Amino acid sequence: MARIVPTMLILALVIAAPSGCGKALLSPKDERSQYDRYDRVRNDYAPQYVQDEYGRQLPNVRARLKPRD
Repeated sequence: MARIVPTMLILALVIAAPSGCGKALLSPKDERSQYDRYDRVRNDYAPQYVQDEYGRQLPNVRARLKPRD
């Protein structure tokens, strides 16, 4: 019984590891909500990600959650 648990754990890791390298479910070009088309037409669309001063890609949370005028 003591050998079965580590073996099962290793087997689970071997099976689960390749699934993390798969294609993303949603592409950045896909609409995120039912209001994306509305925002694009009115030039109020906020991109999903922005780059900071160091070149890192960060989620654009502030612009996407700001109140609409």
